[in-house]
Amino acid sequence: MAAASATVTALRLPGDHVTVSAPTPEELVGRVALGDEDAFSVLYDQLAGPVFGLVLQVLRARAQAEEVTQEVLLEIWRKAAQYDPARAKVTTWALTIAHRRAVDRVRHEQSARDREDRADRLDLRRPYDDVAETVMSIEDNHLVRQALSVLTELQRESILLAYFHGLTCQEVAEKLGVAIGTVKTRMRDGMIRLRDALGAVR
Repeated sequence: MAAASATVTALRLPGDHVTVSAPTPEELVGRVALGDEDAFSVLYDQLAGPVFGLVLQVLRARAQAEEVTQEVLLEIWRKAAQYDPARAKVTTWALTIAHRRAVDRVRHEQSARDREDRADRLDLRRPYDDVAETVMSIEDNHLVRQALSVLTELQRESILLAYFHGLTCQEVAEKLGVAIGTVKTRMRDGMIRLRDALGAVR
């Protein structure tokens, strides 16, 4: 027994370092599935960089990429027990989730813009259909010009571009180089003034 102990001592001389291999992502996910928060912290550090890089390539906006990266890592925490090592490596699995989340965000943003564009058209046109019909029914161009003259230049240009040329508020704002909120306000004010002016000239 003493000989064996001496042998071990001889093999591990003072100053020797024992190399402990770091756990693989697959091992970490297994521990995360059991609720190991320390394992998740290590896994987070391993995956955050690659996930963020992929998401940023899709979204092109750092703030959104950071937000989606957090969502992806949270999903990995919640779904760790569903990970199947026979189907893919952990990194591949994580990047697949990241790509799906990023694409979903792009689609969501586009849908929001489309809804806003439709709302812009409806909000501005429904209350003022009678104004457009009145303008179109006036055959005397002088009367139309007289009615339009009561508007400011920005009101007039915004209304002509949006109402009579079919541009959205966003497109009008970009064309005129002003904020979209300014365009909406000027158009609403302008349509009211135009309606009043048309009533006066007829």
